[in-house]
Amino acid sequence: MPRPFTRQPEPLAFVRHFTPNWFAMTMGTGVLALVVARLPWAFPGQMALAEGLWLFGVLLYGLFSLLFMTRLALFRDTVRPMLLHPVQSMFLGAIPMGLAVLLSGLVLFGAPRWGDWVYTLAHGLWWYCALLSVAAAMLVPYLMFTRQNHALEKLTAVWLLPIVAPEVAASTAGVLVPHLAAEAARPVLVVGFVLWGMSLSLAFSLITLVLLRLAIHKLPDTDFAATSWLPLGPLATGCLGLLTLGHDAPAAFAGTPLAGAAELASGLGLVGGLALWGAGLWWLVTAMLFTRHYLRDNMPFNLGWWGFTFPLGVFALATVELWRLTGMTFFALAALLLALQLSAVWLLVLQRTLLGMWHGELFHAPCLAGPHSPARSVLDAGSC
Repeated sequence: MPRPFTRQPEPLAFVRHFTPNWFAMTMGTGVLALVVARLPWAFPGQMALAEGLWLFGVLLYGLFSLLFMTRLALFRDTVRPMLLHPVQSMFLGAIPMGLAVLLSGLVLFGAPRWGDWVYTLAHGLWWYCALLSVAAAMLVPYLMFTRQNHALEKLTAVWLLPIVAPEVAASTAGVLVPHLAAEAARPVLVVGFVLWGMSLSLAFSLITLVLLRLAIHKLPDTDFAATSWLPLGPLATGCLGLLTLGHDAPAAFAGTPLAGAAELASGLGLVGGLALWGAGLWWLVTAMLFTRHYLRDNMPFNLGWWGFTFPLGVFALATVELWRLTGMTFFALAALLLALQLSAVWLLVLQRTLLGMWHGELFHAPCLAGPHSPARSVLDAGSC
């Protein structure tokens, strides 16, 4: 009989082997909550379901944060391998991204339940999230350039994770700004545009390299199947951020020297958002074809499967925002189909995650030396 996850071979083994890629679970759960809440057509219990998913994500994020900080405090010998590993370090970007998605939920669900003081809390947490995002986007590439070992044939879209974090924070700024006073909203908008530009420019460069790698070396191993969806993330988040930041700018900068630029940003935001949505649509179809190919090879489950959820979810959110701004039924129908697909994928990945936890298969970090670190999949080994 498979052992339950509570029967670990050593005390606190699940803490020592806790990996930052668990935060991808909070990203997928949080974005599903936002998608459910913003569906073009309402259904009974919609907001209760969405809020329940968001609260589940908050609980997961709190638990994972506690486990991660405990690992750093009690097992300092694991910090250096984590930072220098060419795959595991990438998942550090999931920490601020998970927080950013939950902050959007705090703005959406928190104020109706607890009052307007929630906006002040979200405002402060957003600056903290932005700082974490920039830290991930700067630190991990620096380690890539100076300490880690990489090769083109080993390149996957997981490289996107740390540099996309500022872009996710920027899209959250677009959710927060309408609930702030103009004086507080302006710095958030300005920093949001800076974060958006910092992230998307680097993301396009990396997506170009990913396309080159795919053309020359073909698809990665089945352990990295979910990474084929990751390029959809920055394209969809870039679309969503441009739409929301551009929409918020005129009101925030009214009566200031930047009022004209803000009006221009609103129009350009819609045009640019449509262009990025088109690029995301190409990658969505391509990723689905890749996944069909991987399914024929019986791809094994690992925590990387949560990479199927967030890109799809944020693309659904961008589609909903385009529907709100254009009023076109096409985008409403597309958003509904994407939401149904996201729900099915989330349920599947959650079920496999719970089974993996019960069997004790997800609490191993093979890059950490020791008798209880059996060889696992490439992605799990990289996410120690």
